[in-house]
Amino acid sequence: KKDVFTLLGGFLTALLFFFGTIGVSFDWFTTESINAFVILVSAFVALAVNAYAVWKNTNFTQGHKA
Repeated sequence: KKDVFTLLGGFLTALLFFFGTIGVSFDWFTTESINAFVILVSAFVALAVNAYAVWKNTNFTQGHKA
């Protein structure tokens, strides 16, 4: 899973360098903002996976109680 986030960060960094090459720049689009975005996305995915696991365990456990 960590490889996917590394690829996302690499793609965004390459996009940053591409925009710099063609003369397009955004004040908010920096290496630091890319790193922060990758951390945010990875934390959100972890939260979603854990929330699904809790939901699944809660619903299936309650449904199979005798």
